[in-house]
Amino acid sequence: MSAPTGSSRNPLPQLRRFGIWRKNGSGRDTADARLLETPRSSDFTHTDPWRVMRIQSEFVQGFDALADIGPAISVFGSARTKPESPYYAVGVEVGRRLAEAGVGVITGGGPGSMEAANRGASEAGGLSIGLGIELPFESGMNAWVGLGVDFRYFFARKTMFVKYAQGFVVLPGGLGTLDELFEAMVLVQTSKVSQFPIVLVDKAFWGPLMDWIRDVMVVQGLVSAQDLDIVALVDTAEEAVELVMAGKAGAKVAGRG
Repeated sequence: MSAPTGSSRNPLPQLRRFGIWRKNGSGRDTADARLLETPRSSDFTHTDPWRVMRIQSEFVQGFDALADIGPAISVFGSARTKPESPYYAVGVEVGRRLAEAGVGVITGGGPGSMEAANRGASEAGGLSIGLGIELPFESGMNAWVGLGVDFRYFFARKTMFVKYAQGFVVLPGGLGTLDELFEAMVLVQTSKVSQFPIVLVDKAFWGPLMDWIRDVMVVQGLVSAQDLDIVALVDTAEEAVELVMAGKAGAKVAGRG
């Protein structure tokens, strides 16, 4: 039956599918048809739906590679640390002591302090893990990584640092190191993770930052004084490893989700 004269009804019915209105006309406009159509260019690989699949694949890749590594500690620090720097020497010792304590060492897989911690773990016969990131100014995995996973997306990589580690040792570093440090502090503060020790190495470097938080942020009521207890400051690799291990580094393994 034809529509009454003057009706506003559309000549073809409309169906709502996943939030998009389409006319139910030619079969050429179906999802299957669009899927099987030969793309005219590679533009589809730059669309948001495709990115979602790629992000998902990064999580799957990370979970698959790291699921069975056992207890581990993430070690952070600057990629700009030179081999002759005392920070590099501390990083090597931290990695070595963690390996000797029977836990794996996870770093960002790059040069500098990350290389140092991987080197210490590798030379001590421990599990040396690198979680790399695609950056224009870094040259890939350092030579001391035994198990490496590359990521395009920071948030996928950062999830792996926390999910598969039972604590952080943080060496002096720049913005990337601060990013990891504060994210870990927020996760502990908000009870997203528990039994998660965070140890900062070198009181002279980290002390002024903690003083600023105490003297400015706490005074203005922006953070609580007890939030400073989330981290511990030490001066040596020996102290750092003792503290991070005393924080029951394996406690999160049983409850890992």
